[in-house]
Amino acid sequence: MWHQLREPADPAHVAAIVAALDGASPQCGDVRVIAIDGPSGSGKTTLAKGISDAVDAPVVHMDRIFPGWDGLAAAPGLLTEQVLEPLARGERAAYRLWDWATNEWDGSAEVSPSEVLVIEGCGCTVGPAGPYAAVRVWVEAPRDERMRRGIARDGETYRPHWERWAAQETELYARDRTRDKAHLILTTG
Repeated sequence: MWHQLREPADPAHVAAIVAALDGASPQCGDVRVIAIDGPSGSGKTTLAKGISDAVDAPVVHMDRIFPGWDGLAAAPGLLTEQVLEPLARGERAAYRLWDWATNEWDGSAEVSPSEVLVIEGCGCTVGPAGPYAAVRVWVEAPRDERMRRGIARDGETYRPHWERWAAQETELYARDRTRDKAHLILTTG
């Protein structure tokens, strides 16, 4: 998860996104959203940290919004309703936090006001969330490498969850054609 980063983002990837941001117009009120999407274990969180540091922007992590291991399809709508729509109207935004240990909602987090917002995680450019992004980034890596990263981070006991999640990703991304809509496609690993 986002608090377990071990390596820095590729400087060339960060530079490419910052360059894309320079020419991008806000699509979410006055906020320019950089949305970093792609399958689990591809390097989205690492890249988001690099971008956040480079442009001094807050980050919304989708893994705090997903309603559990079977909640990928619901997450783009939750992101849109709780974060993107309020920001587009010039209002403050906050989202409910999912507690993975108790498997229920627990509290909320406010989105810090800023000119740039980084959103990272599976589904953050899918469906209703996509049009709000000034810069859509798709991050990918070979499946075996993504699985290795995920299991190294979460532990072998999470392998069945990862497999179930991967099936949801395949279906969601194929239906939405998410990769095809990206402004930038980056490969890690």
